[in-house]
Amino acid sequence: MTSHQKILLLLLTLLALAVSGWQPYDRVTWLLEVIPVLIVMPLLLLSHRSYPLTSLLYLGIFLHALVLILGGAYTYARVPFGFDLQHWFELSRNPYDKIGHFFQGFVPALACREILLRGHHVQGKRMLTFLVICVVLAISATYELIEWGAALAMGQGADEFLGTQGDPWDTQSDMFCALIGAISALLLLSPLHDRQLARLARP
Repeated sequence: MTSHQKILLLLLTLLALAVSGWQPYDRVTWLLEVIPVLIVMPLLLLSHRSYPLTSLLYLGIFLHALVLILGGAYTYARVPFGFDLQHWFELSRNPYDKIGHFFQGFVPALACREILLRGHHVQGKRMLTFLVICVVLAISATYELIEWGAALAMGQGADEFLGTQGDPWDTQSDMFCALIGAISALLLLSPLHDRQLARLARP
């Protein structure tokens, strides 16, 4: 990915942040949902020369950021596209949060795979797949613990952030969606990812 393309993705992300943060449904929820974006963006800016990522990973991070930003603007339970999905598939709830958790597995799987392969930390495809899935599930579990902490700290004010919509199995289904996302990334994108990693490794 060229420098101009990276700048374009950065500008689009900043624009999306500005638009979503102008009049979000709930300001605290917006901030809680976009914190990962606010943390990752400076890290990518600081590391883009010393540790450039593959184009595939940059694009995945950008798309994941958009999912988080949109969820922050409306809250996950009120995203209009989620209501469309609910209507089309005759679901009992707005499923947009499941898209977010799918990406929570999809993109970290690529990031973990890239770090493990570039650092030569693991050998063998089976062990690589096992470790990537373990890391993704650890990330997903950590996020659920953060949501639990927010619920305890904020009381009823955390309802918009949790977005459970009365589903007693929301935590488990969130982690399952992250697992599906990780497996999908590994099955669909590993060959492309390998080619891009090989190009990065060339002097």
